Amino acid sequence: MKKITIYTDGACSYNPGPGGFGVVLLYNGHKKEISGYDPMTTNNRMELMAVITALECLKESCEIDLYTDSKYVADAFNKNWIKNWQRNGWKTASKKPVENQDLWLRLLAQVEKNQINWLWVKGHADNEYNERCDQLARKEIESRMKK
Repeated sequence: MKKITIYTDGACSYNPGPGGFGVVLLYNGHKKEISGYDPMTTNNRMELMAVITALECLKESCEIDLYTDSKYVADAFNKNWIKNWQRNGWKTASKKPVENQDLWLRLLAQVEKNQINWLWVKGHADNEYNERCDQLARKEIESRMKK
């Protein structure tokens, strides 16, 4: 099984508002960058879309170190929120519907195919690849808003 490293970040202006995401994939000395845009979204949706997009571009199952500065994403897996949501019929501990269920379901389909080590990294703290993902995400927003 190939071992790869993925960094992701999402950004949103006005939250909700225009959003972007950035991804950096690292494998065997190679680097691939991906970015995307949504004209009306939230920061959490862009964080999820970054991870989904990264995983959907993989051609085979991989062992992955996935770095995100989103506690929302990392904690969902590291603190078993996702399992609790599923067990509780996609309700939170406070019995409210889980937000972004459509994206969580899409992400889960990809998670099942891979072995993922979910790693939280502090955002805007001089991590080269996290900073690059942030640049990619913000560039998407800025370039689309100028049009």
